[in-house]
Amino acid sequence: MTSTVAPPPNRPPRRRSALRRRNTLIGWTFILPNFAGFAAFTLVPVLILFYMAFTNWNVFGKADWVGFANFQRLLGDGSFRISFWNTIYYSVMHIPLTIVVSLGLALLLNSKLRGVAFFRTAAFFPYITSIVAIAVVWNLLFSPDFGPINAVLRSIGIAHPPGWLTSKDWALPAVVIVSTWRDMGYYMILFLAGLQTVPRELHEAARVDGANVWQRFLNVTLPCLRPTMFFVTVMLTINSLKIFDLILVMTNGGPGQATMVLSQFIYRKGFVESQFGYASAASVALFLLCIIVTIAQFLWNKRRSV
Repeated sequence: MTSTVAPPPNRPPRRRSALRRRNTLIGWTFILPNFAGFAAFTLVPVLILFYMAFTNWNVFGKADWVGFANFQRLLGDGSFRISFWNTIYYSVMHIPLTIVVSLGLALLLNSKLRGVAFFRTAAFFPYITSIVAIAVVWNLLFSPDFGPINAVLRSIGIAHPPGWLTSKDWALPAVVIVSTWRDMGYYMILFLAGLQTVPRELHEAARVDGANVWQRFLNVTLPCLRPTMFFVTVMLTINSLKIFDLILVMTNGGPGQATMVLSQFIYRKGFVESQFGYASAASVALFLLCIIVTIAQFLWNKRRSV
């Protein structure tokens, strides 16, 4: 004797529609607070920014529509060109150096050693340290006459060490060094997370085939880290292009305009000189630069993944 299970009764269309509306309403209750905050504090200000880029406004009075006049002025502005190339120079130096240092730290601290948790915390600690404290300490370290860095350089035979933050040629490399030291801990954590996903079986198989440490790194570790490497590169590129706080407190764009970047140029034109329309146009230019570089990175990564 066999027993049959009766199929569940079909719900009437009206009840299914009410359930669907209820689930949709529940979903919107989760999404709406975040979307409302995003719209109020990000989307609406960005839309206003794009409008202001085509106006001449100094906080007081009416914003006069000037079309593309602000962008034409940017093309002929020497300070804008200097800040643009300083931003590119900083990014080209900072991105590969930070990737190499943070990946090297991640490889060193990925092994099970005594005290490895302490060293991971110590490497990450600069990232959460106050920018002002970092600037004060490194300004003392980079002091041309009394700083310990130049003292070490003199002790190894360099009679005339760099002037660092007081030199137009060395100020931006000095900022890159400090920025790399500060950021390496954060990106080290990301690389550590990526290294945890690399299958040990691949390393063991490569070791059995006679691959040395360098060959295993190139042919096993790096290919498995491609998603992490892509994410780190994109985030690091965007953060490098919009660098502001560290340069502001370390050099304030000096000496002269040697370390002035696009973010500080926008800050000066907007909040110091009250040229908010012109500053908005520079912000749009920085936004477009970030978008173009990011899209290029996505296309390059997609091409490599095929």
